[in-house]
Parts: sequence; structure tokens; C-alpha cells
Amino acid sequence: MRIRIVDAFTDRPFTGNPAGVVILDSAPFPEAERLQRLASELNLSETAYAHPLPPGGDADWALRWFTPATEVDLCGHATLATAHVLHATGVTDRTVRFASRSGVLGTTAHEDGSLTLDFPTAPLTPLSAPAGLAEALGASPLSVHDTGEHVGDLLVELADEAAVRALSPDFRALTACSRRGVIVTAAAEDPASGYDFVSRGFFPAVGIDEDPVTGSAHTALAPFWSARLGREDLTGLQASARSGLVRTSLRGERTMLTGSAVTVLDGELLTGL
Repeated sequence: MRIRIVDAFTDRPFTGNPAGVVILDSAPFPEAERLQRLASELNLSETAYAHPLPPGGDADWALRWFTPATEVDLCGHATLATAHVLHATGVTDRTVRFASRSGVLGTTAHEDGSLTLDFPTAPLTPLSAPAGLAEALGASPLSVHDTGEHVGDLLVELADEAAVRALSPDFRALTACSRRGVIVTAAAEDPASGYDFVSRGFFPAVGIDEDPVTGSAHTALAPFWSARLGREDLTGLQASARSGLVRTSLRGERTMLTGSAVTVLDGELLTGL
């Protein structure tokens, strides 16, 4: 059984967000405990598992995602990585539909090598800042929103890009503030920078202190910034140490996320699942 490691939301190796991708020959998935053990062994933000589905249905492949600590409902970068592997190896053509815990997710490959994900737009509900959030982040929120059941994060607006980049959170304290994690964001400081907003994502509750590039977070960032900037098509920079760009297109209840991916490792699992 092959394992590939793919850097997603980047066109350069060793940047973006690495994901493990395991393509299974047939259904069903192995037991969740076995999938979790491999994800923990790889110790990447996410490991994705996919198997083909019978033709004629709403989806072509079943897809699941595991952090080193738990299974999650939605993951953008590992979906992009899986679609990249299927397309690059000739298993699928231009489009592929994945059945997931968040419904059917479509992906489309483009001539320039980029891929677009068709994801549900996250609902945004304004909240008061939870007790301890400002102290855990080391910064005062301008606004806080809940991002709904599938994303499950707090979206926290800060004063400016410099504040986002300077954060050094107390990860242990952050686990008490949100069901999954905390996304921090601010408008781009320089409109000519090539991106419209910046973000960082912290998910210690699911075993990831800081995620390099969080595709699912952009299903919340897209409506948040589209409402403020007055445009449906935007580009977000996730300002982690590895960094990555996500192009977003808000389409009502769906958000299109576009990025590139690079396979950096292709190996064989010797022990089996």
C-alpha cells in the first residue's frame, strides 16, 4: 500500500501544508483505530484515506481525514492533496467528487496544475469573546464568530496584519476556548501584496498547535472578508512559518477554494492497515 506526502496550497516543496494520502483499492475503510494509528505515526496535520465508490452515485470516492489525535469532519488541504494524487497518477480525470462527513465535496483540476475545491460555506454567528481568549492569544479581538458544526472553530478578527503575525499563543489555554480551534485574521496591510487578508490557525484540541495552511478555515474567512471588502473573489495568505495561499470564491452556500499541490514523497507501507 502506497503512502504519498503532498504539500498543499503551494507550488513549491516544503512549503504549504503537508498531508498524508492513502488511496485504498476498495471499500470498506479499515477500522478507525487502524487509520488513526497510521495518522499518529505520520504525525502530519492530516492524513487522508480514500476508496472508490460504485459508479452512478452522487460521489466517486469516499474520503476521511485524521489528525495525529482524532478524526475530523472537514479538511481542505488534505482534500486538495488527495485530488492532486488521483489526478497526477491518472486514476481520475478532471473532476472528482468525494463523499465525506461534510457531504459531497467536488474538486476540479485545471490546466495550470491548480485545483479548485467546492466546499460548503461556513455559517458565521457573532459571539462575545469567551473568557480567557484574549489572554490565551495574547491579543484583544475586534470581533469573534462561531463557524458552525462542520468547521467548529472560532473566527477571531485582530487589529492588523502585524498583530496576527506576532501571535505566540498559550496553546494549553486555547483548548478551553473552542470546540476545534481558533482562526485569527486581519486585513492585508499592503493592498499590492498579492493577498487580501491574512490568517493563522491554532488547533491544539485536535493535536495541532498551529496548522500551516487550513483550507476549511477559508470557508469561514471567505464570507467574512467578502462582506467587508465587497468582492466575491479574494486571496488569503496563511501566515504560518511554512505559509501558503488560498484563492477563495464565495458562491452563496458554497465556497470555492483554489490552490496548487506538490508531491514530495511516495513510499510503501510495509505493515499494512
